[in-house]
Amino acid sequence: MTGSEADLLLGLNWSTYLGMGAMVLVGACLQGVSGLGFAMFCAPIAALLFPELVPGPLLVLSCPLALMSSLREFHAIEWRTAGQAIAGRVLGTGLAAACMALLSVQTLSLLFAALILTGVVLSLKGWQVAHSGRNTTLAGLASGLMGTITSAGAPPFAIAMQHLPADRLRGTLGAVFFIGAALSLAALTLVGRMDADKIWLSLLLMPWMVTGFMLSGRFKFLMRQQSLRPMLLGLAAFGALGILVQTLTRL
Repeated sequence: MTGSEADLLLGLNWSTYLGMGAMVLVGACLQGVSGLGFAMFCAPIAALLFPELVPGPLLVLSCPLALMSSLREFHAIEWRTAGQAIAGRVLGTGLAAACMALLSVQTLSLLFAALILTGVVLSLKGWQVAHSGRNTTLAGLASGLMGTITSAGAPPFAIAMQHLPADRLRGTLGAVFFIGAALSLAALTLVGRMDADKIWLSLLLMPWMVTGFMLSGRFKFLMRQQSLRPMLLGLAAFGALGILVQTLTRL
């Protein structure tokens, strides 16, 4: 590239691009291994360091990532569970609008983060969350609320599905997140928050996402079921702490 092209398109310099790429690669690898983690890992970091990625470009990346996860574990998808989770998420997304009319986004974000951290602590102390239709729908409801308000809606699923076998977890959540991300992208487009620059930035980062997902194929077979639960709870805690940091820095 010429000297005038030392910066990438959109005014993005190479150091920033490499930082974004490394974040996306790690997040995609985490999601490929555990079934979730891309938004929980990337959204808090992006909000602090790369705000241009939130929410549009991260959603553009998460949509094909979720699709690849679901296709790789297609045989293991629990379609009833996926349907319950999606139904809850749709309800939660609608409920979020009503909540934001009554309470500030900061208050709701702090409340959700506190509830997730409480759930993580209780789980570590032996609290059992049964894998049931009711709990899956409630997790979807909470995910819709959190995802709309904070852009990180995966922590409730990490708690509600922590005992699900690894392949079923990855496949089912892949289907849920694919549909959820597609709906969110459609909504952002309708309200004019997705433009050509955001799409181009997403395309620039797409190779990092694909590379991270491909790397996850090497690691997911090394993961034992006993190792998956601590990873899910750790990601949920990271996501909740990220929400806290985002919220407190905006006060």
